[in-house]
Amino acid sequence: MRSIRPRWLVVPILNTMQQLFLKRGAEDMQASPAHWIVGIVSSHWFIAAITAEIVCFVIWLSVLAEVELSMAFPLSALSYVLVMMVAFFLFGEHLSALQLGGSCLIVTGIWCIVTAPSHGTSTVR
Repeated sequence: MRSIRPRWLVVPILNTMQQLFLKRGAEDMQASPAHWIVGIVSSHWFIAAITAEIVCFVIWLSVLAEVELSMAFPLSALSYVLVMMVAFFLFGEHLSALQLGGSCLIVTGIWCIVTAPSHGTSTVR
């Protein structure tokens, strides 16, 4: 099994937080598009979302410096699962059986990627 540091897990967590902040900010917005710019600039939710994205970007760069892109990028798909869990628990959004099944497939895919043989032992090109 390839050794990866748990730092990559911070990326989907920060992506999930960013989506949560954006959702909260969007809920607080005025309906009129003319007020959106003022709302975005003055909203602590949007500022938190931008901050989370900047921190995520810096961490993502450090992960990419240490992990193969073909492994790192699929690991970021965990964000999809985490966002659905947050939507369910915090916003009471409904999750269908297909969504839950898809989430299981994503997690299974991540497990396959993490436990796959390292580059030197692979026979697929």
